Formats: sequence, C-alpha cells, structure tokens
Amino acid sequence: MTQIEAAKKGIITKEMEKIAKDEKISPNELRELVAQGKIVIPKNKNHDFPNVMGIGKKLRTKINANIGTSIDCPSIEREINKLKVAIEAGADSVMDLSTGGDLQAIREAILEHSTVMVGAVPIYAVAAKLAEQDIPTYKMDPDTLFKSIEEQCKQGIDYITVHCGVTKESVERMDRTDRVCGIVSRGGSILADWIRRNKKENPLYEYFDDLLEIAYKYDVTLSLGDGYRPGAIADATDRAQIDELIILGELAKRAREKNVQAMIEGPGHVPINQIEANILLEKRLCDEAPFYILGPLPTDIAPGYDHITSAIGGAIAGSVGADFLCYVTPAEHLCLPDEEDVYQGVIASKIAAHIADIAKGVPGAFERDLQMSKYRKELNWEGMFSLAIDPKKAREKFQKNRDINSCTMCGRLCAVKIDQKLPTI
Repeated sequence: MTQIEAAKKGIITKEMEKIAKDEKISPNELRELVAQGKIVIPKNKNHDFPNVMGIGKKLRTKINANIGTSIDCPSIEREINKLKVAIEAGADSVMDLSTGGDLQAIREAILEHSTVMVGAVPIYAVAAKLAEQDIPTYKMDPDTLFKSIEEQCKQGIDYITVHCGVTKESVERMDRTDRVCGIVSRGGSILADWIRRNKKENPLYEYFDDLLEIAYKYDVTLSLGDGYRPGAIADATDRAQIDELIILGELAKRAREKNVQAMIEGPGHVPINQIEANILLEKRLCDEAPFYILGPLPTDIAPGYDHITSAIGGAIAGSVGADFLCYVTPAEHLCLPDEEDVYQGVIASKIAAHIADIAKGVPGAFERDLQMSKYRKELNWEGMFSLAIDPKKAREKFQKNRDINSCTMCGRLCAVKIDQKLPTI
C-alpha cells in the first residue's frame, strides 16, 4: 500500500518512524498529517535511498536542486558531478530535467548515485524524443506520454511534475489575458500548444484517473505542476494562475481519495508584497497540501544573481507556510548551470529555508542560531564552523587572518574581547 493509504489505516511505516525522529515530531501526529495529505513522503517502491524525508506541515522546509542535460550539453558525467555537489551542499532532493542524450541511462545513473529523493518531469522525455526526430511537440501521442510516465515511475522516480491544470478552458482564458511573458513553464507551454492545435482536452487532465493508477502502483507522489506560473512580477496572481490553482486543488483531493500523495507547485516571479497572499491562497484552495515553489523571485532585473533574489522570496514564502523550495541558480534565465552554479543555488536556498524554519518554530532551528551566538561570544571558531550552513566557505575566509585567535575585521579592537575584559567590581 502507499504511504497515505497506510496512514489512513493507522499504520506507521518505517519511513514515517524515521521522519518523525529526524523532525522531532510524534510518529502518530506525523501519520495523521500524512493521512490528511498535509505531508507527503516521496519514495517510490522501486527506489531505495537512505535520506527519506517528508515535505509539509510542521516539518523542516526542504529544498530541491534541478539538474539535467540539454541537447547542447548531454554529458551524464557532468550531471552526476552536479548531483554530488548538490547533495554535499545540503539539497534534500534533486530533479532530473534532462532533455539531451540517453535519457533513460541518465535517469538510471542519477537514481543509482542519489542518496535523496529524485523527481522528474516525464513530458520532457517525450518532447526531447520528438525534437530528435524533428517532429513538433503538438503531434505528441497521449498514449506515448502515459507510457513514458509509467516507464519513469517503474524506473524508480519518487515524484513527478505533471501539468494537469492546463485545460482546454484555461488555455482559452489564458489567451484572453494581457500577460507580459505569457506561459514560461516548458511543460505548460507544450500542453497549451497541443490543446490549441488539436482542439482537444489535456490528456493529463482528461485521463487523470489513469495517471492516479500509475502513481498508486509505484507510490509516486504527484507534483501538480503550475503551467501558468508567472514569469514576470507583472503577471503574478492573475486569473490564469489562480484558475489553475483551483483546478490543482480539486485534483489533489481526487488523488488523496485514491490513496495517491500529491503536492502543489507554485510561482514563480511574484512581487514581495504578494508572496504571503499566494501561499495563503494555496493552503486554502488546496486543503493545506504541501506547497512546492520555484523561488519565488520578487524582482525580474537580477540575472546572474537570481539565487539571491530567490533566497529573499523563499525566506518570506517559507516563513508563511511554503514547504518545499526549488532552488534558483546564478545561471537562471541565462544558461545551463554548472557545478559552481548548483552549489551557490543550494546554499542560497538552504539559507532561505533555515530563516523560514526559525519563523515557523521548527524544532532545533532557533537553537542552532542560539548556539552559534554562544560560540561567537566564546570566539570558538571550530564551533562556529560546525554550525555554519557552508562550513567550507567560512573556514576559507577565516584562514585569511594573520592571527588565528581573531579576525582582521577588528583585530585589537575586537568588541567581544573588550567586553570579556571588563573589570570585576
């Protein structure tokens, strides 16, 4: 049975036991939240990995790192290196977004080497194969799409992004909007184009029950994709985005009824004053299903620094209830990220997630900062390094000092040392 099915029957699985211990929450409370669909445990029955985690209410904010080849850069070795960098930097998940090379071999390699959950977007594989044959994506055969979904689930993918909320009606509504950037989701654009040209319903929506059967068979978590996520802050929180969110909430309910785990994907580019409203809308419209967000990015004008932009948005979003942050790298909007981009993206997202966890009162989050402050008071450098989000970077910077007992910022005028030398009265 699936994790949510076991939870509904009062069974605490070994995965639930581990997560409850890691998250400092009672196993029974965790089980109840899984049964309600407010926590998901992405773990395919065919994929064994040590760091099984939960995503959702009362848990630590998780982060995902996207990796994957492109047609221009199809190297498996490079993606495995990115995978290792992402995990070493602290990613809780990776998604394979490959569109170039031997996609099945790439997935196999990532699943073999990953110690964390692995996600994918099945429609990418179908689109990539069509592109190799110079066939436009609007000629995609729905049966081929479902076969690819089953193949990837059978292979061991733990969660899949499926853009089920891009419907015939919603495409018509989208086409009547005055969006600046239109549709920026790759999966969303493929399906919208398919719907327009074929004048048929999105097969992922029309045959959603078939999709649920596949997901149930392998206990794959559905990540209900935001095909209409805004690609510009001017497009945020518009009718198309919210219309899709309503549909995704309905589909998430259907998934839970069929004992399939589901989470909701969200924006995107959102101005800072709209971030909280976006999170509250998702929680309300989707019965508190875990919310997986890209960024969000509260400004459009920082190419090369979008990991910082997304960390700002992610900290705010996480603090008001977002559960899962998809990292954004410095290469966003510019090129395929390299290993250093991946590293910077993960670290930025980890900072955002931890800031959010302090605000949410996640057990151990504030205490870590408190202990760091105590180490600083003691000038306990090794203690500080042990608690740093990026210990390697902290140590490298510290080693530039001339005096190992102080930093060159203040030297003899160190406030901490001066304060420690106050005379006893």
